[in-house]
Amino acid sequence: MDPKIIAFHLPQYHSFPENDKWWGTGFTEWHNVKKARPLFENHYQPRIPNKYNYYCMLDVDTIKWQCEISQLYGIDGFCYYHYWFDGKLLMEKPLEILLTNTTIDQKYCLCWANEPWTRSWDGKNGVVLINQNYGGTDEWEEHFKYLIPYFMDSRYIRVDGKPVLIIYRANSIPRFSQMVLYWKKRSHEIGLEGLYVIEENNYYQKTSVSEFTDAALDFEPMYTLRFGRGFKEKLAQRIRSEFLDYKYHTKVRFYSYDSIWNSIINRKTKESGKDYIQSGFVDWDNTPRRGNDGIVFTGGNPKKFENYITKLLENTKKRNQKLLFINAWNEWAEGAYLEPDEERKYDYLNALKQAKKNF
Repeated sequence: MDPKIIAFHLPQYHSFPENDKWWGTGFTEWHNVKKARPLFENHYQPRIPNKYNYYCMLDVDTIKWQCEISQLYGIDGFCYYHYWFDGKLLMEKPLEILLTNTTIDQKYCLCWANEPWTRSWDGKNGVVLINQNYGGTDEWEEHFKYLIPYFMDSRYIRVDGKPVLIIYRANSIPRFSQMVLYWKKRSHEIGLEGLYVIEENNYYQKTSVSEFTDAALDFEPMYTLRFGRGFKEKLAQRIRSEFLDYKYHTKVRFYSYDSIWNSIINRKTKESGKDYIQSGFVDWDNTPRRGNDGIVFTGGNPKKFENYITKLLENTKKRNQKLLFINAWNEWAEGAYLEPDEERKYDYLNALKQAKKNF
């Protein structure tokens, strides 16, 4: 079978009490997107969603719309970020709405974004807003019980009959292998065929840390930015400040879109003993979040994205892997989104659709 394309999905497009307290009443991800400003000549900011659709993820019609257009353009499912802090949930409402609206034919899985929240958006990285405490069996059981309705949902994405669960920072969990084994045992006890656990290799983790997980996923572009072979020596494309317009003053770091993508495409298979899953990315510009400390990739466009996704699909097929992930469906404040915007309209979605045809 051809690989299934799964797009990462950020649910932070609705207000909730914690964000109101930390960032101001009514804060959502759109706040970062709207306040963005150009930081250098020809800088494409702010990004504006097509038809000024600053949607709310608590609106059922928004969830339906995302489902319909994603399927129309070749997305087989979403991987929603799941935020669990030792029993405390954040941004859980959109997923719970989807779970209860069974007529929405949205295929999906979850990625536990298990990192502490800090004030990194305003430069105060050391100020922790909410921490992670992983505990032991009792805490694992409480978390597992919350996840059961999702794992049992017929729309939930499976590999070999097993629900897919991605762990964002496995190396941060002290008893990670024991937790994985416990959850797999519990999955069998409730009648599932098991649990397909994927570790993310990303900016914080270079390789898999447990022999009991089923797969490792290179999360792009941050994995290649940190660990791509020879990347820092050969692929980084820094633009010196004197080449920028005099009226701009920026410390933004610039990297080549093509160089990073070529590093991804040409990477050799690794992670022997388990499935190895790669991911692609749409583009990258996180200055709406990071301002002058942000990172911008230069040279990207929909046609290049189409070509690279085609090649990545070919690589995935050769390795007989069942999944291919894309960053992202709606990371607007990082410039990594497939959703249509006012400037490019549906160009990236059309590029993805054409890539599947090419493949």
